[in-house]
Amino acid sequence: MNPLKKLFKQTAIYGLATVLPRMLSVLLLPLYTSVFQNASGYGEYINIYAWIAIFNVFLAYGMETAFFRFYHKLADKNKVVSTSLISLAATSLTFLFLALLFKTTLSEITNINADYIKYTSYILVLDALVIVPFALLRANEKPMKYAVIKTLNVAINLSLNIFFLLVLPKLAIENTDSFFSPIYKTGNEINYIFISNMIASAITLLILVPNYFRDKYAFDFDLWKSMLKYAAPVMLAGIAFTINEVVDKILLTEMASESIAGKYGACYKLALFMTLFGTAFRMGVEPFFFSHSTTENPQKTYAQITNYFVILGSFILLAVIVFIDILSPILIRNEVLREALEIVPIVLLASFCLGIYHNLSVWYKVTDRTRYGAYISSIGAVLTLIINLIFIPLIGYMASAIATLAAYGSMMSLSYYFGKKHYPIPYNMRKIYFYSGISILFSALSFYVFNRNLVVGSLLLLVFLALIYKLEGDTLKTIFIRRAN
Repeated sequence: MNPLKKLFKQTAIYGLATVLPRMLSVLLLPLYTSVFQNASGYGEYINIYAWIAIFNVFLAYGMETAFFRFYHKLADKNKVVSTSLISLAATSLTFLFLALLFKTTLSEITNINADYIKYTSYILVLDALVIVPFALLRANEKPMKYAVIKTLNVAINLSLNIFFLLVLPKLAIENTDSFFSPIYKTGNEINYIFISNMIASAITLLILVPNYFRDKYAFDFDLWKSMLKYAAPVMLAGIAFTINEVVDKILLTEMASESIAGKYGACYKLALFMTLFGTAFRMGVEPFFFSHSTTENPQKTYAQITNYFVILGSFILLAVIVFIDILSPILIRNEVLREALEIVPIVLLASFCLGIYHNLSVWYKVTDRTRYGAYISSIGAVLTLIINLIFIPLIGYMASAIATLAAYGSMMSLSYYFGKKHYPIPYNMRKIYFYSGISILFSALSFYVFNRNLVVGSLLLLVFLALIYKLEGDTLKTIFIRRAN
């Protein structure tokens, strides 16, 4: 099979599997914005999950990327799997013990209610314990199994959220003597969200737990040190990236209010359409980068992949902007939370830049220069912090949106600059500038000049699609459509 066709096929499956957990946020957005009666309640939820994202990076400490690198590099794959499993299990269980022991201290540091620390700790550990089993499925090119398990996780989480937040209150209120009455407590929404998440994560671990019962365990201390050395810059990059991703919600909560953070967080979710695409693409591409790094002229293939990412990403950017007035009332039920809609074009473009950055980052991953990832992400994190700290008091959540774009735009540019010096890839920059530039121009016209007029926006979108078909139709057909022999 054509390697690009195989990549896009696997990306589609991984995309479904990876998009679904993130799509859960989109599916639950109407529910949460209905359940939380004010922006402050939703802001508290946003703040807690921002901290969860930060701790997720520490608990993974770059081992997923290190696993891929050494799994494809070494002949003794069992040793790589065993060492990774033992390492993550040991650190995760140690974290759980310390988190429960010092939950009051953690509560003071994070400004999260101490009662929630217990739930967040369990969720973090359960998710950390499935990192290697999921990575193993990806490394062995088993996207369907990966997709089924991820889909089941989402289905359980979504079903439990609906039960606890919609069904349980009605059952308890309609019949005060029923079994459900003592279970239900008013104002307990965040606890129910955590319980749903925790049960779904626990079931996922049970499905994957056979990976821990291996015939041969072989913990290699020297290998572990090498993996940690490789993973350390990845972890630092992950921390910096997570700062870029979530610190704005935390700072808005602290420097403005939970209400402002809630409005920003709800409208930020509308950029998930781009994030979902970027994440799905990265999930398929990352193993592909490593497995094809030793083939003849892999740079040409990497360049083609980035070209197609830009074309599809440009379309998504414009499509979301054009239909924003249709999407936003469906997904954000509380009109108060839609007050921050003006941030959507900015954070969508920022997410697009991030997706391009992930494609460009191939050069430092396949050349074992992961420290550059840490440097680049750290610069983005510094920009995020500086812009938010200076401008939140002046322009509120717009400062956070601008900071996100500045961070991801600078990361994309720096990765391209250093990549040209250390691992030149023949990107078609004229094509990249053309498609992204037209998409940004049309998006700006639709949103700002024509004030989100659906007819004008739809015409602009059709013109853009016609351009893609005219210039790329034949090439895309060879990838996505199986031709007859």
